[in-house]
Amino acid sequence: MSDPTLQVIGLPQLPEIHPGDDLIGAIGDSIAASGQGVREDDILIVTQKVVSKAEGRLVDLRTIEPSAFARDFAEQWGKDPRQVEVVLCESKRIVRMDRGVLITETRHGFVCANAGVDASNVGPESVCLLPVDPDGSAHAIRRGIGDRFGVKPGVIISDSFGRPWRVGIVNVAIGVAGLAPLADYRGQYDDAGYELHVTVIAVADELACAAELVANKLDKRPVTLIRGYRSPVEMPAGSGQDLVIDPARDMFR
Repeated sequence: MSDPTLQVIGLPQLPEIHPGDDLIGAIGDSIAASGQGVREDDILIVTQKVVSKAEGRLVDLRTIEPSAFARDFAEQWGKDPRQVEVVLCESKRIVRMDRGVLITETRHGFVCANAGVDASNVGPESVCLLPVDPDGSAHAIRRGIGDRFGVKPGVIISDSFGRPWRVGIVNVAIGVAGLAPLADYRGQYDDAGYELHVTVIAVADELACAAELVANKLDKRPVTLIRGYRSPVEMPAGSGQDLVIDPARDMFR
């Protein structure tokens, strides 16, 4: 048996994406230009920002009238009250707000800073929101690539999240199509005969992290192709929602 090998390939840059642009066509052009082609068992990692731009998930801050609550928080911490208001509107609940940081739960169930609202790479006076349905976006890209190339790779929509008790951000999967986002080892035995009871690996998050190592934050390379990944356990395809912890198991809720 050959040693396992994983390729993480940064695809050629996409043109600047605007609302209504054909993102799937641009991804297909990038695949074609790379010379790598695409295979059924490949995985495409697509950054949330280009998906949100194509889907028109941009807000012009000049249209936002901040609430008194947003103004008070923004004034206390030197923030833009309009952006704070957008964060509040995108939040299902506030988990924590302190020292200028807003940790909220989005309508998707993601717990993250600022409800995923981001002002980077969208131009002045604008902010970018998360896709309404990241799993749906991943499925649409998968179908579109399948229509063009005749094979349907797995697709992950990634975004950068902070981590409790750890410095720095990492990419995570917020949308998944065509692959199992988890590898569940529970019920299996290690070499010492110990039965695993809690080991479930978030492989979609690990793949999203690997993609960032070649995409790089400022290189305008929002699509990465991962080749050679094989799930270590037999699992059905799932969704990004499979990675959201059940509120009943959330010890910090």
